[in-house]
Amino acid sequence: MSLVIGVIKETARGERRVALDPTAVGKLLTQGHRVMIEHGAGAAAGFAQTNEAWAEAEWVDDAQSIAKAADVLVCVQRPTAQILASLKSGAVVVGQLQPHLTLDELVAAPTQPISMIAMELVPRITRAQAMDVLSSQATVAGYKAVILAAQCSPRLFPMLTTAAGTLRPAKAVVVGAGVAGLQAIATCRRLGAQVEAYDIRKAAREQVESLGASMIDTGVDAETEGGYARELTDEERQQQADVLAEHLSRADVVITTAAIPGRPAPKIITQSMVEGMRAGSVIVDMAAESGGNCELTQVGETREFNGVLIQGPTNLPSMAALHASEMYAKNITNLLALMIDEGSLSIDTGDEVIAGCLLIHQGEVVHKGFVANTSKEHH
Repeated sequence: MSLVIGVIKETARGERRVALDPTAVGKLLTQGHRVMIEHGAGAAAGFAQTNEAWAEAEWVDDAQSIAKAADVLVCVQRPTAQILASLKSGAVVVGQLQPHLTLDELVAAPTQPISMIAMELVPRITRAQAMDVLSSQATVAGYKAVILAAQCSPRLFPMLTTAAGTLRPAKAVVVGAGVAGLQAIATCRRLGAQVEAYDIRKAAREQVESLGASMIDTGVDAETEGGYARELTDEERQQQADVLAEHLSRADVVITTAAIPGRPAPKIITQSMVEGMRAGSVIVDMAAESGGNCELTQVGETREFNGVLIQGPTNLPSMAALHASEMYAKNITNLLALMIDEGSLSIDTGDEVIAGCLLIHQGEVVHKGFVANTSKEHH
Protein backbone atom coordinates (compact mmCIF):
# COMPACT_ATOMS: atom_id res chain seq x y z
CA MET A 1 0.00 0.00 0.00
CA SER A 2 1.22 3.51 -0.74
CA LEU A 3 0.21 6.98 0.37
CA VAL A 4 -0.65 10.08 -1.63
CA ILE A 5 1.51 12.92 -0.30
CA GLY A 6 0.59 16.41 -1.47
CA VAL A 7 2.83 19.48 -1.70
CA ILE A 8 1.15 22.83 -2.32
CA LYS A 9 2.54 26.19 -3.31
CA GLU A 10 2.74 28.53 -0.33
CA THR A 11 0.39 31.50 -0.48
CA ALA A 12 1.39 33.50 2.61
CA ARG A 13 2.80 36.89 1.72
CA GLY A 14 6.56 36.79 1.23
CA GLU A 15 6.82 33.03 1.80
CA ARG A 16 9.36 31.49 -0.57
CA ARG A 17 9.96 28.12 1.08
CA VAL A 18 8.47 24.79 0.05
CA ALA A 19 7.59 21.89 2.36
CA LEU A 20 9.47 19.19 0.44
CA ASP A 21 12.58 19.58 -1.69
CA PRO A 22 13.51 17.35 -4.65
CA THR A 23 15.72 15.08 -2.51
CA ALA A 24 12.93 14.43 -0.01
CA VAL A 25 10.44 13.82 -2.81
CA GLY A 26 12.81 11.32 -4.43
CA LYS A 27 13.10 9.36 -1.19
CA LEU A 28 9.33 9.21 -0.75
CA LEU A 29 8.91 8.01 -4.33
CA THR A 30 11.47 5.23 -3.84
CA GLN A 31 9.46 4.12 -0.81
CA GLY A 32 6.51 3.57 -3.15
CA HIS A 33 4.46 6.64 -2.30
CA ARG A 34 2.75 8.92 -4.78
CA VAL A 35 3.79 12.57 -4.54
CA MET A 36 1.62 15.30 -6.06
CA ILE A 37 3.10 18.80 -6.36
CA GLU A 38 1.34 21.99 -7.33
CA HIS A 39 2.92 23.76 -10.32
CA GLY A 40 5.21 26.53 -9.07
CA ALA A 41 5.87 24.99 -5.65
CA GLY A 42 9.59 25.36 -4.95
CA ALA A 43 10.24 27.87 -7.73
CA ALA A 44 10.57 30.81 -5.34
CA ALA A 45 13.01 28.77 -3.23
CA GLY A 46 15.32 28.31 -6.20
CA PHE A 47 14.54 24.71 -7.15
CA ALA A 48 14.39 23.85 -10.85
CA GLN A 49 10.89 23.18 -12.17
CA THR A 50 11.72 20.07 -14.19
CA ASN A 51 10.58 16.46 -13.98
CA GLU A 52 14.19 15.31 -13.76
CA ALA A 53 14.88 17.50 -10.73
CA TRP A 54 11.81 16.23 -8.88
CA ALA A 55 12.26 12.53 -9.71
CA GLU A 56 9.13 12.23 -11.83
CA ALA A 57 6.67 13.43 -9.19
CA GLU A 58 3.18 14.33 -10.45
CA TRP A 59 2.64 18.00 -11.26
CA VAL A 60 -0.86 19.35 -10.70
CA ASP A 61 -2.33 22.68 -11.74
CA ASP A 62 -4.30 23.57 -8.62
CA ALA A 63 -3.94 23.03 -4.88
CA GLN A 64 -7.52 21.93 -4.29
CA SER A 65 -7.12 18.90 -6.56
CA ILE A 66 -4.10 17.89 -4.48
CA ALA A 67 -6.01 18.44 -1.24
CA LYS A 68 -8.88 16.22 -2.40
CA ALA A 69 -6.52 13.34 -3.24
CA ALA A 70 -3.93 13.63 -0.46
CA ASP A 71 -3.60 11.25 2.45
CA VAL A 72 -0.94 13.60 3.82
CA LEU A 73 -0.76 17.29 2.92
CA VAL A 74 2.55 18.94 3.83
CA CYS A 75 2.99 22.69 4.02
CA VAL A 76 5.27 25.37 5.43
CA GLN A 77 2.55 27.69 6.69
CA ARG A 78 -1.11 27.04 7.47
CA PRO A 79 -3.18 26.20 4.38
CA THR A 80 -6.16 28.37 3.48
CA ALA A 81 -9.65 27.51 4.73
CA GLN A 82 -10.56 26.45 1.18
CA ILE A 83 -7.74 23.90 1.08
CA LEU A 84 -8.62 22.55 4.52
CA ALA A 85 -12.26 22.23 3.47
CA SER A 86 -11.22 20.16 0.43
CA LEU A 87 -9.39 17.48 2.41
CA LYS A 88 -10.93 14.02 2.57
CA SER A 89 -11.85 12.18 5.75
CA GLY A 90 -8.81 10.80 7.56
CA ALA A 91 -6.30 13.06 5.83
CA VAL A 92 -3.38 14.47 7.80
CA VAL A 93 -1.98 18.01 7.51
CA VAL A 94 1.65 18.49 8.55
CA GLY A 95 3.15 21.98 8.78
CA GLN A 96 3.66 25.09 10.87
CA LEU A 97 0.01 25.72 11.68
CA GLN A 98 0.32 28.62 14.18
CA PRO A 99 -2.26 27.19 16.58
CA HIS A 100 -1.64 29.96 19.10
CA LEU A 101 -3.10 32.42 16.59
CA THR A 102 -5.56 30.42 14.49
CA LEU A 103 -6.87 27.45 16.48
CA ASP A 104 -10.56 28.23 15.94
CA GLU A 105 -10.02 28.54 12.18
CA LEU A 106 -8.13 25.25 12.06
CA VAL A 107 -10.99 23.51 13.83
CA ALA A 108 -13.78 25.14 11.86
CA ALA A 109 -12.42 25.02 8.28
CA PRO A 110 -12.35 21.26 7.50
CA THR A 111 -15.61 19.66 6.32
CA GLN A 112 -14.38 16.14 7.16
CA PRO A 113 -12.71 14.73 10.29
CA ILE A 114 -8.98 15.14 9.67
CA SER A 115 -5.81 15.25 11.76
CA MET A 116 -3.31 18.08 12.00
CA ILE A 117 0.29 18.01 13.17
CA ALA A 118 1.85 21.36 14.12
CA MET A 119 5.57 21.13 13.45
CA GLU A 120 6.35 24.01 15.81
CA LEU A 121 5.03 21.86 18.69
CA VAL A 122 7.54 19.02 18.16
CA PRO A 123 8.93 18.40 21.66
CA ARG A 124 12.46 19.64 22.31
CA ILE A 125 13.85 16.24 23.26
CA THR A 126 16.93 14.42 22.00
CA ARG A 127 14.93 11.84 20.05
CA ALA A 128 13.09 14.56 18.13
CA GLN A 129 16.07 16.75 17.21
CA ALA A 130 15.95 15.64 13.57
CA MET A 131 12.32 16.81 13.40
CA ASP A 132 12.79 20.12 15.23
CA VAL A 133 11.59 22.78 12.80
CA LEU A 134 12.07 25.61 15.29
CA SER A 135 15.78 24.80 15.54
CA SER A 136 16.39 24.24 11.83
CA GLN A 137 14.67 27.46 10.81
CA ALA A 138 16.21 29.44 13.67
CA THR A 139 19.63 28.45 12.33
CA VAL A 140 18.81 30.11 9.02
CA ALA A 141 17.23 33.12 10.73
CA GLY A 142 20.25 33.74 12.98
CA TYR A 143 22.57 33.73 9.98
CA LYS A 144 20.37 36.01 7.91
CA ALA A 145 19.90 38.50 10.76
CA VAL A 146 23.65 39.11 10.85
CA ILE A 147 23.84 39.47 7.07
CA LEU A 148 21.08 42.10 7.27
CA ALA A 149 22.98 43.92 9.99
CA ALA A 150 26.19 43.86 7.97
CA GLN A 151 24.38 45.18 4.92
CA CYS A 152 22.87 48.13 6.82
CA SER A 153 25.83 48.98 9.03
CA PRO A 154 28.04 51.85 7.91
CA ARG A 155 30.97 49.90 9.35
CA LEU A 156 32.85 46.81 8.15
CA PHE A 157 32.83 43.88 10.58
CA PRO A 158 36.50 42.72 10.46
CA MET A 159 39.63 44.56 11.49
CA LEU A 160 41.46 45.59 8.32
CA THR A 161 44.96 46.94 8.03
CA THR A 162 45.36 48.81 4.76
CA ALA A 163 47.57 51.44 3.19
CA ALA A 164 44.86 53.92 4.10
CA GLY A 165 45.02 53.00 7.77
CA THR A 166 43.69 50.39 10.19
CA LEU A 167 39.96 49.84 10.67
CA ARG A 168 38.94 48.48 14.06
CA PRO A 169 36.57 45.49 14.16
CA ALA A 170 32.88 46.07 14.75
CA LYS A 171 31.49 45.28 18.19
CA ALA A 172 28.38 43.11 18.21
CA VAL A 173 26.02 42.21 21.04
CA VAL A 174 23.74 39.19 20.64
CA VAL A 175 20.83 39.02 23.07
CA GLY A 176 19.68 35.44 23.62
CA ALA A 177 21.88 32.36 23.19
CA GLY A 178 19.40 29.85 21.85
CA VAL A 179 19.78 28.27 18.41
CA ALA A 180 19.27 31.57 16.55
CA GLY A 181 21.52 33.47 18.92
CA LEU A 182 24.35 30.96 18.69
CA GLN A 183 24.17 31.02 14.90
CA ALA A 184 24.22 34.83 15.00
CA ILE A 185 27.29 34.75 17.25
CA ALA A 186 29.07 32.31 14.94
CA THR A 187 28.23 34.38 11.86
CA CYS A 188 29.38 37.64 13.46
CA ARG A 189 32.64 35.94 14.40
CA ARG A 190 33.13 34.59 10.87
CA LEU A 191 32.75 38.12 9.56
CA GLY A 192 35.41 39.30 11.98
CA ALA A 193 33.41 41.17 14.62
CA GLN A 194 34.13 41.21 18.34
CA VAL A 195 31.08 39.59 19.95
CA GLU A 196 29.45 39.76 23.35
CA ALA A 197 26.35 37.76 24.20
CA TYR A 198 23.70 37.94 26.87
CA ASP A 199 21.38 35.23 28.12
CA ILE A 200 19.65 34.96 31.49
CA ARG A 201 20.60 31.27 31.59
CA LYS A 202 24.09 30.89 33.04
CA ALA A 203 24.32 27.48 31.35
CA ALA A 204 24.61 29.30 28.01
CA ARG A 205 28.07 30.64 28.93
CA GLU A 206 29.96 27.53 27.80
CA GLN A 207 28.32 27.52 24.35
CA VAL A 208 28.82 31.28 23.91
CA GLU A 209 32.51 31.12 24.82
CA SER A 210 33.07 28.04 22.64
CA LEU A 211 32.16 30.24 19.67
CA GLY A 212 34.72 32.88 20.59
CA ALA A 213 32.33 35.37 22.16
CA SER A 214 32.35 36.73 25.71
CA MET A 215 29.36 36.44 28.03
CA ILE A 216 27.84 39.58 29.53
CA ASP A 217 27.43 38.97 33.26
CA THR A 218 24.60 41.00 34.77
CA GLY A 219 24.84 39.24 38.13
CA VAL A 220 21.33 37.84 37.67
CA ASP A 221 20.80 34.06 37.64
CA ALA A 222 17.26 33.23 36.49
CA GLU A 223 17.76 29.60 35.60
CA THR A 224 15.49 26.97 37.17
CA GLU A 225 16.37 23.34 37.93
CA GLY A 226 14.97 22.24 34.56
CA GLY A 227 17.28 24.59 32.68
CA TYR A 228 14.56 27.09 31.82
CA ALA A 229 14.39 30.77 32.70
CA ARG A 230 12.11 31.98 35.50
CA GLU A 231 10.38 35.35 35.73
CA LEU A 232 12.70 38.12 36.94
CA THR A 233 11.92 40.29 39.94
CA ASP A 234 11.68 44.07 39.45
CA GLU A 235 15.09 44.52 41.10
CA GLU A 236 16.68 41.87 38.87
CA ARG A 237 15.13 43.44 35.79
CA GLN A 238 16.60 46.83 36.65
CA GLN A 239 20.00 45.32 37.37
CA GLN A 240 19.90 43.48 34.05
CA ALA A 241 18.85 46.63 32.20
CA ASP A 242 21.61 48.77 33.73
CA VAL A 243 24.40 46.34 32.80
CA LEU A 244 22.99 45.66 29.35
CA ALA A 245 22.62 49.39 28.61
CA GLU A 246 26.31 49.90 29.32
CA HIS A 247 27.30 47.22 26.80
CA LEU A 248 24.81 48.44 24.19
CA SER A 249 26.30 51.92 24.40
CA ARG A 250 29.54 50.52 22.99
CA ALA A 251 27.96 48.23 20.36
CA ASP A 252 27.94 48.78 16.62
CA VAL A 253 25.52 45.92 15.97
CA VAL A 254 22.85 44.38 18.19
CA ILE A 255 20.96 41.18 17.33
CA THR A 256 18.02 40.25 19.56
CA THR A 257 16.59 36.74 19.46
CA ALA A 258 14.38 36.31 22.54
CA ALA A 259 11.02 34.87 21.49
CA ILE A 260 8.48 32.70 23.35
CA PRO A 261 6.06 30.65 21.18
CA GLY A 262 2.50 31.81 21.64
CA ARG A 263 3.44 34.78 23.83
CA PRO A 264 4.54 38.37 23.19
CA ALA A 265 8.30 38.77 22.93
CA PRO A 266 9.92 40.12 26.12
CA LYS A 267 10.85 43.78 25.96
CA ILE A 268 14.57 43.87 26.68
CA ILE A 269 15.84 47.01 24.93
CA THR A 270 14.08 50.17 26.07
CA GLN A 271 13.95 53.52 24.35
CA SER A 272 16.40 54.94 26.88
CA MET A 273 18.88 52.18 26.01
CA VAL A 274 18.61 53.07 22.33
CA GLU A 275 19.11 56.73 23.20
CA GLY A 276 22.40 55.73 24.82
CA MET A 277 23.66 53.94 21.70
CA ARG A 278 26.03 55.50 19.18
CA ALA A 279 24.83 56.98 15.92
CA GLY A 280 25.38 54.51 13.09
CA SER A 281 24.59 51.51 15.27
CA VAL A 282 22.20 48.85 13.95
CA ILE A 283 19.62 46.74 15.81
CA VAL A 284 18.13 43.68 14.10
CA ASP A 285 15.13 42.51 16.15
CA MET A 286 14.48 38.87 15.27
CA ALA A 287 11.44 38.83 17.56
CA ALA A 288 9.65 41.54 15.58
CA GLU A 289 6.77 39.27 14.51
CA SER A 290 5.78 38.65 18.13
CA GLY A 291 6.08 42.27 19.23
CA GLY A 292 9.85 42.75 19.29
CA ASN A 293 12.55 42.75 21.97
CA CYS A 294 13.08 46.46 21.42
CA GLU A 295 10.41 48.98 22.38
CA LEU A 296 10.98 50.92 19.16
CA THR A 297 10.75 48.00 16.71
CA GLN A 298 8.16 48.24 13.95
CA VAL A 299 7.15 44.92 12.38
CA GLY A 300 8.47 44.54 8.84
CA GLU A 301 9.97 48.04 8.87
CA THR A 302 13.37 49.68 9.18
CA ARG A 303 13.32 52.90 11.17
CA GLU A 304 15.91 55.35 12.41
CA PHE A 305 15.90 56.72 15.94
CA ASN A 306 18.59 59.16 17.07
CA GLY A 307 20.90 57.84 14.38
CA VAL A 308 20.31 54.18 15.34
CA LEU A 309 18.85 51.95 12.61
CA ILE A 310 16.25 49.51 13.97
CA GLN A 311 15.16 46.63 11.75
CA GLY A 312 12.08 44.49 12.39
CA PRO A 313 12.36 41.75 9.73
CA THR A 314 9.71 39.07 9.28
CA ASN A 315 10.14 35.49 8.08
CA LEU A 316 13.92 35.53 8.04
CA PRO A 317 14.19 31.83 7.06
CA SER A 318 12.41 32.62 3.81
CA MET A 319 15.28 34.92 2.87
CA ALA A 320 17.46 31.82 2.41
CA ALA A 321 14.60 29.73 1.09
CA LEU A 322 16.56 26.97 -0.62
CA HIS A 323 18.57 25.83 2.38
CA ALA A 324 15.68 26.55 4.75
CA SER A 325 13.45 24.33 2.60
CA GLU A 326 16.04 21.55 2.50
CA MET A 327 16.23 21.47 6.29
CA TYR A 328 12.47 21.80 6.70
CA ALA A 329 11.91 18.91 4.27
CA LYS A 330 14.23 16.69 6.33
CA ASN A 331 12.30 17.62 9.47
CA ILE A 332 9.04 16.67 7.74
CA THR A 333 10.24 13.37 6.30
CA ASN A 334 11.81 12.32 9.60
CA LEU A 335 8.47 12.90 11.30
CA LEU A 336 6.55 11.11 8.56
CA ALA A 337 8.78 8.09 9.13
CA LEU A 338 7.22 7.77 12.60
CA MET A 339 3.73 7.60 11.07
CA ILE A 340 4.25 5.36 8.05
CA ASP A 341 4.18 1.65 8.76
CA GLU A 342 4.56 -0.70 5.75
CA GLY A 343 3.07 1.93 3.44
CA SER A 344 0.10 2.71 5.68
CA LEU A 345 -0.50 5.79 7.79
CA SER A 346 -0.59 5.14 11.52
CA ILE A 347 -0.76 7.93 14.10
CA ASP A 348 0.52 6.47 17.36
CA THR A 349 -0.79 8.79 20.06
CA GLY A 350 1.29 6.87 22.58
CA ASP A 351 4.52 8.03 20.94
CA GLU A 352 5.84 11.03 22.89
CA VAL A 353 6.97 12.84 19.74
CA ILE A 354 3.63 12.38 17.96
CA ALA A 355 1.66 13.22 21.09
CA GLY A 356 3.71 16.37 21.53
CA CYS A 357 2.85 17.82 18.11
CA LEU A 358 -0.53 16.23 17.28
CA LEU A 359 -2.86 19.21 17.49
CA ILE A 360 -6.09 17.76 16.06
CA HIS A 361 -6.91 14.07 15.70
CA GLN A 362 -9.91 12.94 13.64
CA GLY A 363 -11.48 16.35 13.96
CA GLU A 364 -10.98 16.83 17.70
CA VAL A 365 -8.40 19.05 19.43
CA VAL A 366 -6.26 16.64 21.45
CA HIS A 367 -3.10 18.60 22.32
CA LYS A 368 -3.04 19.21 26.06
CA GLY A 369 -1.86 22.76 25.57
CA PHE A 370 -4.88 23.69 23.45
CA VAL A 371 -7.83 21.54 24.55
CA ALA A 372 -8.87 24.10 27.17
CA ASN A 373 -8.71 26.91 24.60
CA THR A 374 -11.15 25.28 22.19
CA SER A 375 -14.64 26.77 22.12
CA LYS A 376 -17.30 24.53 23.67
CA GLU A 377 -19.22 24.24 20.42
CA HIS A 378 -16.24 22.46 18.87
CA HIS A 379 -16.48 19.53 21.26
